[in-house]
Amino acid sequence: MFSQCVGPQDIKGQCWTDEESDGENESEQFLYGIQGSCAADLYRHPQLDADIEAVKDIYTDSAISVREYGTIDDVDIDLHINIGFLDEEVATAWKVIRTEPIILRLRFSLSQYLDGPEPSVEVFQPSNKEGFSLGLQLKKILSTFTSQQWKHLSNEFLKAQQEKRHSWFKAGGTIKKFRAGLSIFSPIPKSPSFPLIQDTVLKGKLSVPELRVTRLMNRSISCTMKNPKGELFSYPPNSQAGGHCKNIPTLEYGFLVQIMKYSEQRIPTLNEYCVVCDEQHVFQNGSMLKPAVCTRELCVFSFYTLGVMSGAAEEVATGAEVVDLLVAMCRAALESPRKSIIFEPYPSVVDPNDPKTLAFNPKKKNYERLQKALDSVMSIREMTQGSYLEIKKQMDKLDPLAHPLLQWIISSNRSHIVKLPLSRQLKFMHTSHQFLLLSSPPAKEARFRTAKKLYGSTFAFHGSHIENWHSVLRNGLVNASYTKLQLHGAAYGKGIYLSPISSISFGYSGMGKGQHRMPTKDELVQRYNRMNTIPQSRPIQSRFLQSRNLNCIALCEVITSKDLQKHGNIWVCPVSDHVCTRFFFVYEDGQVGDANINTQEPKVQKEIMRVIGTQIYSS
Repeated sequence: MFSQCVGPQDIKGQCWTDEESDGENESEQFLYGIQGSCAADLYRHPQLDADIEAVKDIYTDSAISVREYGTIDDVDIDLHINIGFLDEEVATAWKVIRTEPIILRLRFSLSQYLDGPEPSVEVFQPSNKEGFSLGLQLKKILSTFTSQQWKHLSNEFLKAQQEKRHSWFKAGGTIKKFRAGLSIFSPIPKSPSFPLIQDTVLKGKLSVPELRVTRLMNRSISCTMKNPKGELFSYPPNSQAGGHCKNIPTLEYGFLVQIMKYSEQRIPTLNEYCVVCDEQHVFQNGSMLKPAVCTRELCVFSFYTLGVMSGAAEEVATGAEVVDLLVAMCRAALESPRKSIIFEPYPSVVDPNDPKTLAFNPKKKNYERLQKALDSVMSIREMTQGSYLEIKKQMDKLDPLAHPLLQWIISSNRSHIVKLPLSRQLKFMHTSHQFLLLSSPPAKEARFRTAKKLYGSTFAFHGSHIENWHSVLRNGLVNASYTKLQLHGAAYGKGIYLSPISSISFGYSGMGKGQHRMPTKDELVQRYNRMNTIPQSRPIQSRFLQSRNLNCIALCEVITSKDLQKHGNIWVCPVSDHVCTRFFFVYEDGQVGDANINTQEPKVQKEIMRVIGTQIYSS
C-alpha cells in the first residue's frame, strides 16, 4: 500500500493543496466516507485499517473520514458523532446544532497507530464556530479518557480482542443482540423481541436517520447499525435509567468504536458533571438542564480562566428580557428576610483585580457587599440602548464587581428560558411577560415520558413568591415540605403543591417577604379587575419589567398517576420526577391574571395545546 503523492491526499490519490490543508480551515473540510491512502515510503498500520472498517460496519460509511499527511507519518481520523437524539430545546440550551454531527478528530501515527504517541484530540462542529463551550468540556473528557486508555493499549493487545468480531453476526444476516451503550439511559435489553425500524440512506449525507420529530417529550435516541446486506436499521432506546455513563465500553470492536461509544454515553449527561473537574454534581433534587461548574474553588478559578462562562454581552443581545428576569429574581432573593435560606446558590465570583481570589465566596457570605454590587448592575434596558463595552466601563466605575456578578447570574442559570412572542402566548394569562421554562435534564424528561405513556398527564399551576425562583432555576422544583425551605405549611402532606385553579396559585405567589395570609378569591378578582380597568401609566406591553413588586406562577405538566393526591383543587405530587415546568408568567405591581382559570376546562386545555404545539410539541 504505497503512493507517490507527498501531500495530504484522498483515497483516489488526489493531492490536497497546502491551502486546503491549512490548520485554520480543517474544521470546515471534513469529508464524508473514508478518505486517505498511504504516503510515500510509509504504510497504514493494518490494525488502523481494521478499526476503520469496524466503525463502518457498526455505524455507517459516513461515520468516519480519514486524512493522511504524506511525509510526517500522521493521520487525522474524524469520527462523526450523531447528536440527533438531543431534544431541540436541550440542543438550544446547550448551544449545539443537533442536525450536524460533533466531529471528534484524533491524530495518530499512520504507521504505528496504537504503538505510537498518544493521539491529540480536537472536538468541534463545523458550523458552530462561536459559543461551542460544550466542545471544551467534551475535549477535556475525551483527552482524559484517551490518556487513561493509552497506558495499556497496543496493537497486539487490540488484535487479540478484535478476533472475537466473527461472532458479531449470526448466520442468515440477523444482527446479534448488541449491548450498544448508545442509549443514554441503559444498554439495549436482552429481550428477544426488539423492534427494528428501517431508515433511508441518503447518499452524500449522514446516514444516521434525521429525526424530524419536533415533539420534545417523545424524541428518542437510535442506535444505528447495518446488517450484512448493507441495510440500515435502528434500535430505539430503552427509556429506563440504568448503567453509568463513565463505564468503559468494550475494546472488542477496536479503539475507534470504543471512543465513539464513550462519547455517545457522555454527551447526553454532560449537564450532570462539572465542566472542569468532571465530578458529578451533588444536588438535592438531581441534576439540572444546563452544564455548569461545581462549587470547588479550583474549578471556579479554572472556569473563569478558560473563558467558558457565558458572555453577558451575547446574552443581553440575544435574550435581554430573560437577563432582566434573572436579575429581578436575584434581587428579590437577596432582599428577602429569608435570604440566608433561599439565596442558594450564593455566587462564586473571581476578583477581577486578583484572579487567584474569590470576591464572592459561598464559604464567606457577605450579603451587604453583594447588594452593593447588584445595585450597580445597570438596567438591562440601558444595556440594550448603547455600546455594551461603554456600558461595561460605566458599571466598572460604579463597582468593579457589578459586571462579574452579572456574568455569574447569567452563567449559573441552569434552566432554559425563552421569552414567548405575542403570537405564541397564552391569551387567558393576561400578561406580556410569558416565558418557556424547561429545567429538566434529558434523563428526567425520559423518566417523565415513560410515566406519561403509562398514566397520562395534565397541566396545573404552581405558585411561589419570586424570591424563591432564583434557587428554583438553579436547583429545580424541590419538595420543600418539612424542610427549612417550607413557608406555607404542608397541610396535605409532603410533596410539590399544584392546583388546576389559577386563583389558588396566584395566592401562593403573593406570599413572602412577611406576607403569610392567603388572599381570598374575591380579593384576587378585584386585583385582576383593577389591572384591566385602571388606565396604565406606561405601555401594557412593555418589553422589560418596570416594577420590583412582582408576582409569578408557573404552568407545569404533571403525571396523573395514583401518586398524585388530589384534595379538591389542591394537588400534591410527592414524586418530583412527575412534575416538569413548561411556562412561566410574571405580573407587575402586585397584580395577577384571571383568577377563574381552570386548566381542566376543555377551552383552556385547547389553548394550552395550541401554544405547546408551536413550542415543544407536534400535533
